[in-house]
Amino acid sequence: MVGYWAVRALLGWLAVTVAECAWLFFRHDGPDSWHRWGLVLTAVVAPLHIVVMPPWRYRVHRWETSADAVYVQSGWFVEERRIAPFARVQTVDTERGPLEQIFGLTTVTATTASAAGPLKIQGLDDATGQRVARELTAAAQATQGDAT
Repeated sequence: MVGYWAVRALLGWLAVTVAECAWLFFRHDGPDSWHRWGLVLTAVVAPLHIVVMPPWRYRVHRWETSADAVYVQSGWFVEERRIAPFARVQTVDTERGPLEQIFGLTTVTATTASAAGPLKIQGLDDATGQRVARELTAAAQATQGDAT
């Protein structure tokens, strides 16, 4: 997951850098002071973000299932901890974007009726992700309740 987050951050900063360079190239009157400061800020912040953010997020990112609930902790600056009893789980989905496929990762999403939205377990290797999705689905089906 650390490598995935680093590459995703790198791609985001590459998009910003390309936009800044295109702006510089297509301006006929040359760069203004704001543009120069934007380039300097990007040159300083981007490497820090790419190097510092992934291990920092990894230290916070956790998930666990018990006999009657799924627990998820995620975040970077703002840490979020959520617990969903299996009786509240309505659907269980898996997702693999192109970058996740390259890294062999899967995201498992447990949707509940909560206003806070679904619980996402990110960064699972594909085999573990498929197993967790099956187990969450089975646990939700075996639990009495109306999932609301």
